[in-house]
Amino acid sequence: MVFVNSDAVAPEVVRPPAQQAAALDADRDLELVLNFLNTCDVEAGTDVLDDPELWRRWCAERGLGAAPEPAAVREIRDSMRAAISCAAPAALVAPAWQVQVELRAGIPVLAGADALGDVLVAATHLVHTGYWDRIKICPAENCLWAFYDRSRNRSRTWCSMRVCGNREKARSWRERHSG
Repeated sequence: MVFVNSDAVAPEVVRPPAQQAAALDADRDLELVLNFLNTCDVEAGTDVLDDPELWRRWCAERGLGAAPEPAAVREIRDSMRAAISCAAPAALVAPAWQVQVELRAGIPVLAGADALGDVLVAATHLVHTGYWDRIKICPAENCLWAFYDRSRNRSRTWCSMRVCGNREKARSWRERHSG
């Protein structure tokens, strides 16, 4: 205690910033969630979740927890993709997944119990920080790539204007100008 003019003043307590304790990093979370959503590549016709070994390697490369069975992971990934593309049917219900609450520097934070839990924690951070609403799915039928809309007015439509946007504009022009 310090006394100033006969009043007791408690010393200032230095506390770790909550964001630092929670390790909130929007760029890291965005990269992880987008990589997860893009584990299926429509253009290449591949899906990381078709091969359990490839899925385990995908998780290990990102420093995530243990890789759960791909079937449940696929259901959650597809549910998240449908929600982003606004095509989620009412009957689509993904299974619950375990996420833990841990204390870091005395601050409660979410923590994944496995690789999918880590992805869901990152997605939850994005939802609560307002980044989730800018994640979109490219509408090109041969692409369907998940991307983050960094445009000021949130109006970006295509994952790449040079590729998907250009293809769509060319297709539209051909349709308007064909005999």
